[in-house]
Amino acid sequence: MRKKIFVFALSALLLALSFPIEAQQPTKVFRIGSLASGSASTHKSRIDALRQGLHELGYVEGKNVVLEVRYAEGKRERFADLAVEMVRLKPDVIVVGSVGFTAAAKQATSTIPIVVGGAGDLVGTGVVASLARPGGNVTGSTDISPDLSGKRLELLKEAIPKARRVAVLWYDFAGSSDADEVKQTEIAARALGINLQVVSAQAPDRFQDAFTAIKKGNADALVILQGSFTNFHSKQLIELAAKNKLPLMCEGSNFIEAGCLMAYGPNQIYGWHRAATFVDKILKGRTPADLPVEQPMKFELIINLKTAKQIGLTIPPNLLARAARVIR
Repeated sequence: MRKKIFVFALSALLLALSFPIEAQQPTKVFRIGSLASGSASTHKSRIDALRQGLHELGYVEGKNVVLEVRYAEGKRERFADLAVEMVRLKPDVIVVGSVGFTAAAKQATSTIPIVVGGAGDLVGTGVVASLARPGGNVTGSTDISPDLSGKRLELLKEAIPKARRVAVLWYDFAGSSDADEVKQTEIAARALGINLQVVSAQAPDRFQDAFTAIKKGNADALVILQGSFTNFHSKQLIELAAKNKLPLMCEGSNFIEAGCLMAYGPNQIYGWHRAATFVDKILKGRTPADLPVEQPMKFELIINLKTAKQIGLTIPPNLLARAARVIR
């Protein structure tokens, strides 16, 4: 009897001791890399959205995930070097937010999964084979929609019915995915009876020249195509538009916050939040090649009435009523 009691007690003791041992087993810590084309300040809301998305899925920084972020400060020439630097850190997944950085990351690695948090034409630029079957190591979401260019011009016409000439400002460089958007805008302008003036911005010290050309062209309004370069210099570009009393149409909410008159497009912050879902699936065993690239489903119009007042423009009430958000 005593022998049975001793064996039972010993078994219970060993079982009790096993719990602390199991509890001390190290938790897998995933390393998530992120490459941002702007700065820590211009991309804060996007990185925060990624963090929030990961947190909602059970990933806590310092506990089971480490987030490594590198910023290009608006300089495309840094993309390749930063991508190589990130790959050397051996992250489990790399999250990016532009076509340029996606291409640079793909060039730096063919094995580490890359998730795009909303970018331009991933198919046209050859980053993925197709949206349904991306292939390779890249997946995520795109913010491309064929009707966006025309819709932005339509909204400008509603805000400024007398507008006959509209300027488009973009960062022109070899291989730019914005070239196709310029073409789409030209097609939409012809359909709306608008004369389009296309102006490129190559460097900050040439911005004033660009706006001088726009004013000489008697533009009634301006559209800025969003990219890593214009994103980083958004404040300076918006200030020049306000100085020249030019109603400005932009693509994203970050431009609106900086003082753009109107913005229409997909919610870019949501794209970075959504990226966390792709990261989670990959960390749980899915491969990017089998995860279809998502297209934007919801678009939002944002109007900045502070800017409208500053340039002396009255926004029609019916247009205000359709805005998802109005900054007063």
